Amino acid sequence: MSFQIEKIHHVAYRCKDAKETVEWYKKNLNMDFILAFAEDHVPSTKAFDPYMHVFLDAGNGNVLAFFEVPNQPEMGFDPNTPNWVQHLALKVKDRNELMAAKEQLERAGIDVIGVTNHGIFHSIYFFDPNGHRLELTYDDPTSEDKVSMITEAIKHDMLDEWSRTKRAPAHTQFLHSDEFAEARDIAPVGE
Repeated sequence: MSFQIEKIHHVAYRCKDAKETVEWYKKNLNMDFILAFAEDHVPSTKAFDPYMHVFLDAGNGNVLAFFEVPNQPEMGFDPNTPNWVQHLALKVKDRNELMAAKEQLERAGIDVIGVTNHGIFHSIYFFDPNGHRLELTYDDPTSEDKVSMITEAIKHDMLDEWSRTKRAPAHTQFLHSDEFAEARDIAPVGE
């Protein structure tokens, strides 16, 4: 291959209202509004489609962007994809930061799911005012040891088995064993 990706420059989503989105991300996730531009024509296609494009600072050079495109049909989501699948995960420093964020979001009236234990990281989930699912997460202190257990051979075996069977391979079930054990204690399987 003749090139190498350096990093994600920005990730862009559609929003219902650019101003509301900028204000929500500042208030709830402390993201600064760093740039905006707007045109009546799309630079890449030259099509007439007025838009506002806003950019938010997601920390460490990461940029989250949104487009408001008022002349397009109302924003929707793929009805065949569960709403937990497509999401943006943002990292926080540690459990204390995650719990502070959870408390702040809940005080703002935002429904929060979790803390969910993924074995190598712990997460909370919620939706922005546009219906995009967000995840805040921090790495588990044992994550490096657990990730090192997933060797090159294991990850390729898992991918091959999944490709053949479309069933979850058992190789990494240890990652969610604590989360599922807690769930079984609360509501045993079948109830």
